Amino acid sequence: MSSKKALNFMGARIPATALSVIFLVVAIGALAVNGLKLGLDFTGGAQVEVSFSQPADIPKIRSILNEQGLKNPVAVLFGSDTEVLIRTQGAMSEGAENALQTRLTAQYGDAQLVAVNRAPSGVSGYSQELLISGVSPGELNTNELFPPRFYGQVELSASEQGVSALIENNLDSAYTQVLLEVLAEQTQSAVELRRSEYVGPQIGAELRDEGGIGMLVALVVVMLYVAVRFQYKFSVGAVLALAHDVIIVLGFFALMRIDFDLTVLAAVLAVIGYSLNDTIVVFDRIRENFRIMRKGSTTDVINASLTQTLERTFITSLTTLLVLGMLFVFGGELISGFAIALIVGVVVGTYSSIYVSANTLMWLKLDKEDLMPPEKEGAEIDQMP
Repeated sequence: MSSKKALNFMGARIPATALSVIFLVVAIGALAVNGLKLGLDFTGGAQVEVSFSQPADIPKIRSILNEQGLKNPVAVLFGSDTEVLIRTQGAMSEGAENALQTRLTAQYGDAQLVAVNRAPSGVSGYSQELLISGVSPGELNTNELFPPRFYGQVELSASEQGVSALIENNLDSAYTQVLLEVLAEQTQSAVELRRSEYVGPQIGAELRDEGGIGMLVALVVVMLYVAVRFQYKFSVGAVLALAHDVIIVLGFFALMRIDFDLTVLAAVLAVIGYSLNDTIVVFDRIRENFRIMRKGSTTDVINASLTQTLERTFITSLTTLLVLGMLFVFGGELISGFAIALIVGVVVGTYSSIYVSANTLMWLKLDKEDLMPPEKEGAEIDQMP
């Protein structure tokens, strides 16, 4: 064992416990009141990648998207200053429906877009059927309402609601083209569509549920591993530390209203691994010192163990934070959530390996008897001369 004087970490264990409780209360309160601001991966929605001929003006693009009736639109740089990723909760067709209803109201007063259906199976060449009430086929100006360059061929007929409009291009593809034209016109830049995709709400819900189950399974597996590798009191300390870290990271995202998507979920799972690694190093030193320190209380052993591992913990955390800081500064908005989650997780995980996991051993009154190997049957007889 090192001869340097042990720092009295456990002397501050009660204030540290109070601090952890305060953080947990704030985090749980933020989760209960605000909830997580789930990203497109979990809520479902549309994602479009576009390329501009000039460096993109992100604030202006966001303003244009808000004007176009999209639901919670987000625009971030993607790879370079001319590549932009546009996300919106809900399909592009929702923006098309909002824009179409606005034009109907402006031109025909009480006209309403009643429903959007697939084109009847017996009709070829058309993708969707729009049902419009409050107007007759003869009153509609097809070219103004459905510009051919976006919607393709359009056929109007009378229906029970009022008008049945068959359109060649569906609302998603039509409105994507409308959006590209508006962006090109208002930014004075050529705009090219690189990729367009849609995540359905059902798939998003499945990803959310499976991600939550994944975190719970990880905690259970950790508890079983530590219980087998060390002792059950260690497993309680490890799981409490991990739950503490995860709740605080989630609470931070809920409090700051930062988007929680699959990259952030991956970061939270990485936090579990990072925090567990630090905790296992501390636990291993505590177990070793319990066996070699003949004198000294549980507090002395834990303080000595934490002091011996402090340099390793500090250097590991510092170098990790330096890399994450660079990732946050230079990685762009697309990966900023991932970097933030890991930065918060590393800081909280370093703290919890000292003042949650080791502190839990104090509250559970760990002693040398807990770590003594069980005597084999007949051991006393074997030792007799």
